[in-house]
Amino acid sequence: MINLENETIVSLSEKMNSGDLSARALTQHCLDRIAAHDDKFCAIIELNPDALGIADDLDRERKAGNVRGPLHGLPILIKDNIDTGDKMMTTAGSLALVGLPAKQDSFVVSQLRAAGAVLLGKTNLSEWANFRSTRSSSGWSSRGGQTRNAYDPLRSPGGSSSGSAVAVAAGFCVAAIGTETDGSIVSPSAMNSIVGYKPTVGMISRSGIIPISQTQDTAGPMARSVADAATLAACLCGGDPDDKATVGADLNCASLKALELNSDALQGVRIGVPRNYFGFHDDIDLRVADAIVDLRNGGAEVIDDLELTTMADMRPDETIVMSSEFKVGLNQYLASRGETAKVSTLSDIIAFNEENAKTVMPWFGQEILEMSQSTHGLISKNYLSALAACRTRSRDQGIDKLIVEHKLDAIIAPTTCTPWLIDWVNGDNRKGGSACPAAVAGYPSVTVPVGYVHGLPVGLSFFSDMWQDARLLGIANAFEQKTRCRIPPIL
Repeated sequence: MINLENETIVSLSEKMNSGDLSARALTQHCLDRIAAHDDKFCAIIELNPDALGIADDLDRERKAGNVRGPLHGLPILIKDNIDTGDKMMTTAGSLALVGLPAKQDSFVVSQLRAAGAVLLGKTNLSEWANFRSTRSSSGWSSRGGQTRNAYDPLRSPGGSSSGSAVAVAAGFCVAAIGTETDGSIVSPSAMNSIVGYKPTVGMISRSGIIPISQTQDTAGPMARSVADAATLAACLCGGDPDDKATVGADLNCASLKALELNSDALQGVRIGVPRNYFGFHDDIDLRVADAIVDLRNGGAEVIDDLELTTMADMRPDETIVMSSEFKVGLNQYLASRGETAKVSTLSDIIAFNEENAKTVMPWFGQEILEMSQSTHGLISKNYLSALAACRTRSRDQGIDKLIVEHKLDAIIAPTTCTPWLIDWVNGDNRKGGSACPAAVAGYPSVTVPVGYVHGLPVGLSFFSDMWQDARLLGIANAFEQKTRCRIPPIL
């Protein structure tokens, strides 16, 4: 009997190589588990009707001696803002994009197919990746409904990569792909007690992904272990001529592909603790205090009582940057979709939502879309000034400053608060989190389970400066191996 909680990418590959497991059997197991449990969680927005056929083809390849790599035959789910040139739609959870599939695969999906992954289906998300309303409910979309937390279905899954996080936690797949602009990988990962890795912007191409911000967007792996996230990332990364941010990806991708995870990687590492990102929940602070003891016992030197640029320092300018880039990027994306999308511009989407308000906007509106529509492009003084301020505060006066002054290898902070009760009337009730600095800077971040508060998951984020992804994953893995805090949900 298959139990993905006891498996890793490596162990599953070994079982397939030995003939003890097939891609079809594993894919069927995931489909059966989804059928048995997803009615409680609403993590899956669409299943791939060709999944079992793909698995059969990959089994035949393996028997013929052609194994593409560690992902060969493994079922992977992807977020529903990532294009697939197959029978599945790409909608960002919006009814405005329901219709024909995209013309071709995104870069990420091309990489997955080349690596031999079975594209199992697509996951639900916060509609438009949570870039529609300030009073939204994470994990709710007009197409997919409300995704619910794997540890308590009454509580939020976090967002916007909600379905991906819940699907991994619930054992619906080997791993999943999410996307992040600010917290959308790490926050739902922490709230569902899994590992989420947000790469340096440019490590993984964004071409073929419905955008928010060209300076902050990235896809990234979500898995039950750091090792699995690192393996998946090594298959996804690389340069793409259709995404100019990946100009440095090949060189840095090589460090991911060559990464050898070591349980002793904490020895001699210097880790900073910015205390101004603590204090929103005393029990979460206690879980992180235990983690700091574990880090020190593992050989790390912890430099405590530091201070990092706050979200309040960055959020006003970040809002201008994201709003300006969303309008430009989305209009370009919709143009690339051509006749496969029934809307051509952001203005069309706003009009569609107004015309279908009863189904699209029963609980919250679209004021963020409207704000974005009112922006004036990427050469306006307002945008350029905000972009410069974001870079200065998140990098020069933020992460870079802390790392240089204290000779740090990584910075840690609680990833986010525990999952709040779902509330469609008032929206999310987020109490704190640390995703913003690395997100605005475009720097890598990894969240790892660090314990539970009244049975609800808590995550610890490790972040650093640009292209330090491999080193950061090594540090996070060593911490994970020392603590092994993850307890699977009871479905």
